[in-house]
Amino acid sequence: MSKKKLQIPDLGYLNLGKNTAVKYQLSPMELIDEALMNREGQLASSGALAVDTGKFTGRSPKDRFIVNDNLTEDTVWWGDVNIKISPLHFDQLFNKITSYLHDRKIYVRDATACANVDDAISIRVITETAYQNLFAHNLFLRPERDSLGGRPEWTIIAAPGFLADPITDGTRQENFSIINFSKKMILIGGTGYTGEIKKGIFSVLNFILPVYKNVLPMHCSANVGKEGDTAIFFGLSGTGKTTLSADPERRLIGDDEHGWGEAYVFNFEGGCYAKCVDLTEEKEPQIYKAIKFGALLENVNFLPGTKHVDYNNIEKTENTRVAYPIDFIDHAMLPSVAPIPKNIFFLTADAFGVLPPISKLNVEQAMFHFLNGYTAKVAGTEIGITEPQLTFSACFGKAFLPLHPSVYASLLGEKMKKHHVNVWLINTGWSGGPYGVGKRMKLSYTRAMISAALNGDLDHSNYKMHHVFKLMIPLHCLNVPSEVLDPSKTWSNQEEYFIKAYELANALEQNFEQFKVPKVSKVHGEALKLC
Repeated sequence: MSKKKLQIPDLGYLNLGKNTAVKYQLSPMELIDEALMNREGQLASSGALAVDTGKFTGRSPKDRFIVNDNLTEDTVWWGDVNIKISPLHFDQLFNKITSYLHDRKIYVRDATACANVDDAISIRVITETAYQNLFAHNLFLRPERDSLGGRPEWTIIAAPGFLADPITDGTRQENFSIINFSKKMILIGGTGYTGEIKKGIFSVLNFILPVYKNVLPMHCSANVGKEGDTAIFFGLSGTGKTTLSADPERRLIGDDEHGWGEAYVFNFEGGCYAKCVDLTEEKEPQIYKAIKFGALLENVNFLPGTKHVDYNNIEKTENTRVAYPIDFIDHAMLPSVAPIPKNIFFLTADAFGVLPPISKLNVEQAMFHFLNGYTAKVAGTEIGITEPQLTFSACFGKAFLPLHPSVYASLLGEKMKKHHVNVWLINTGWSGGPYGVGKRMKLSYTRAMISAALNGDLDHSNYKMHHVFKLMIPLHCLNVPSEVLDPSKTWSNQEEYFIKAYELANALEQNFEQFKVPKVSKVHGEALKLC
């Protein structure tokens, strides 16, 4: 017996025209049919829907705005990450974008974020295209039919075909993503890149959860072992966050965005948005197998004359992506809620080859490295980069922090002390010399070190302090040569090693200076004291 057709919810608050054709809560199959009919994409040989997102194949950080009003004026960390736009301009764009959608076909989806029900928010996603709605189905949590149709807490409107007028609308250019915390609404226009949808809600949760729930929002992956031991992996792009958290012996909680509450770690999302560049079944079997009917591929190329995806082809972008529900991953944790973490890993790809491959951090060191969020970009990752470049992203997610980084660091420090969590700094970058001289740390060694940390095999007293970074380095680790554990011993020239080590240590200290000045925050009502 077929399911009863869902009634279209009241959309009167959006000022949409009576002739707007509303496609509500379509199934993945229906959305794929719509996308094919609309010529938005085509099916790959794997069964996944492959689409091009148009001019934008990634987020546009300089075109992300937050409405500056009484709620946000003294709480948001204004600057190059959080750019102000006036309530007047937001209202003007809201009227324009809803007028643009008059008499068009739109796709409406009700969903939620946060797997822990006490922290969950309801979301309505209204998209101009079917593939964007499929993305919302895959990435957000999918509520039961009985709970659908009510007025949501947050509404997202995403219309790639609508272009702003920078002269009159207060934007930088024709594309934009705007968060209005007072009206609980996100407007996205001029871009078909779906990552703007998910990162918009991540930014919302980064504001709501610390302020109202005392929950630490985290840009990280997470998994849990058979004994209920949760592990968290922080890391910027290219450090191995997704690879190292994908462990067949452990259940995946999520690959990107989580909250740490009083008693649980929980996934914000109901799916994964994984990079596809150079993807193979051997390197990433879980992701590879998840690319099937219902998954959404973005900006990939096919092998000539076929529908087989060429994951090595980056003619469109290096940021090729796939979005799929988390239950496409074998042994995923459902619901995605797990105990508080026992181990936290900060992943950095140190292209200078001077950081230890694994070291144990105390609370002060953990906050230091959390606030720095260090990694290094190497030649070829971006146009113009010919040698390693230092990259810092506060809390390993600076682009998504509406509040000052000290708010999140303070929460991390409090939770670490309360729960006696082990924190490890893992260098997945170079050893034996800098990029171009040394070699990338073997993945097998990194996995062995992480396994040892998770299994308690590093809970011994055989450590020594690094002369420059003052980090505690284990003297031995199963399945890892002892000389690899001390980076200075892998260099042929000790003097050159220490010159480079001091160079990086000084850069980390200089970057950290910006966080030493106490910031008065109305969130906490007092000056936050750091490290």
